[in-house]
Amino acid sequence: MKGRLARWGWSLFAWGLILLVAAPLVWMVATSLKPEDEVFSLEPALLPEEPTLEHYATLLTETGFAGYFANSATIATATTVVVVGLAVLGAFSLARFRYRGRETIASAVLLCYMLPSVVLIIPLYLMMVKLGLANTIASLVIAYTSFALPYALWLLRTFMAAIPAEIEQAALIDGASRMGAFFDVLLPQALPGIISTALFTFILAWNEYLFALVLVNADDVRPLTTGVMTMLVSGFNIEWSLLMAASVMMSVPLIIILAFLQGYLVKGFGAGAVKG
Repeated sequence: MKGRLARWGWSLFAWGLILLVAAPLVWMVATSLKPEDEVFSLEPALLPEEPTLEHYATLLTETGFAGYFANSATIATATTVVVVGLAVLGAFSLARFRYRGRETIASAVLLCYMLPSVVLIIPLYLMMVKLGLANTIASLVIAYTSFALPYALWLLRTFMAAIPAEIEQAALIDGASRMGAFFDVLLPQALPGIISTALFTFILAWNEYLFALVLVNADDVRPLTTGVMTMLVSGFNIEWSLLMAASVMMSVPLIIILAFLQGYLVKGFGAGAVKG
């Protein structure tokens, strides 16, 4: 009886936390569906009395939201591809090969991950200007790679170290080349960790604001985070309905990705923590 009451108590506590976290999200979606007069009503209600999609239509047809969305998708995808490609090869080297300075490199990677990314803004900006990459999508891809790669390397190194080396050795004995064993044996085993790393990188690049604000000033290459704020928020007015609609649409890709790949995410982080 006490055990059952304890389980009920913890369940109620967990649901309370879920509702507390979800309340702002529900209010955001509800506000995006309210007509303008309901948004500024003196007696606000959670659910709209006359739901409308006009704010979404206005956002897509009369603003630059679609262009910002395409920029964010390009930046996040390119950053993910670059980071995962480099991290997989680097982690394989750190986990499987023995050479002088290997542990020093691993420690340096961890130190780079612990370094606050904000301290890199000015050096990165000056470097982009010198290279002629200021106000370009490439500048943001390079910047996001600089602080996403150390974490990705550390995570995948830990994950690959947990995969038994005997699997690769068996493939080599059967006649596979080193690269063949890497692609045909190790990568399938490391797939959950690779997917979880890719998700982390994509979410980081999709949601990042500070670097985008500093490195990009041209409107045609702004990502969603800075583009929406520039477009809908000013010192004199905030378009609350459009802002809520934009926030919902910015969240949809991440929700879809996490819904389909959540199992890989949990499995990847859990398996990567077995050995390090």
